[in-house]
Amino acid sequence: MKRLLAITHYLLYTLLPLFLMSGCKSNNNNGHKKVAVIVSTLNNPWFVVLAQTAADQAKALGYETKIFDSQNNTAIETDNFENAISAGYNAILFNPTDADGSVANALEAKAAGIPVFCMDREVNSPAAATSQILSDNYSGCVAIGKYFVEKMNKQGKYVEILGLVGDNNTWNRSKGFHSVVDFYPGLTMVAQQSADFDRNKAMEVLESILQAHPDINAVFCGNDAMAAGAYQALVAAGKANTVKVFGFDGALDVVESIQNKKIIATGMQFPKVMAKTAALYADEYFKGKRDFPKKMPVAVELVTQENVGDYAGYGKKE
Repeated sequence: MKRLLAITHYLLYTLLPLFLMSGCKSNNNNGHKKVAVIVSTLNNPWFVVLAQTAADQAKALGYETKIFDSQNNTAIETDNFENAISAGYNAILFNPTDADGSVANALEAKAAGIPVFCMDREVNSPAAATSQILSDNYSGCVAIGKYFVEKMNKQGKYVEILGLVGDNNTWNRSKGFHSVVDFYPGLTMVAQQSADFDRNKAMEVLESILQAHPDINAVFCGNDAMAAGAYQALVAAGKANTVKVFGFDGALDVVESIQNKKIIATGMQFPKVMAKTAALYADEYFKGKRDFPKKMPVAVELVTQENVGDYAGYGKKE
């Protein structure tokens, strides 16, 4: 009996504390994971939806999250990365400001052992991000180009308003559109100018273009914020009923404008799908997965006045 008590005493007061210490150490190593959401800008409702959905999904998975706004500025984006790294965030859900200029930030996070999952916009380095979840912009704008040709009856003068020149989405959308439209000699592009994906800039750009080309028949815009700005400029010029506007994004206000027979069409991206996928990838990474697709395409759907009843802002009706 005495020998049994001695063994019990040894287990309780010697081995058990060591076991508990070992358990505490293991929990500290696992830690309480934190996920940073670094987004190009919050000055656009589309990106607000992208950022908030990513943050909400990460929270639902049990992680602490914070949204960082880069204000379309790579210097601010760099500060955001440095802050996220120094604050001990364990993964970054990233919407880059510039395909080339954002590479260094993604690589810095990678060097610190922090996975980066790009949403909607990409970085021009296959080594920088763990995975990039991107809209199929090119194919989406091939569909818009075909519809544009149909609605224009293969002839007329048009303007193209581009997004940020440093963003690959800008050029993928433009190339997809022109891969169709340029085969129709009756369609003439009289101006092509950047408005940085910004509504007010697009309005100003089109107001200026209209002074030189008052007889245009259509405007193709690289995103919906610019489409809304272009439509405002046409209203002010008294041309909203004669000039057709085409956008890209699936923003709520443009979906409503399509419903109201104002804007002709848009390409519906799915920011919630991209954001949720990025958060789920981060969760899988924390659980040990390392084999992720370098690029995960998300299909874009054409929204017109004929089928707009199937859609809401930023996706299909639920």
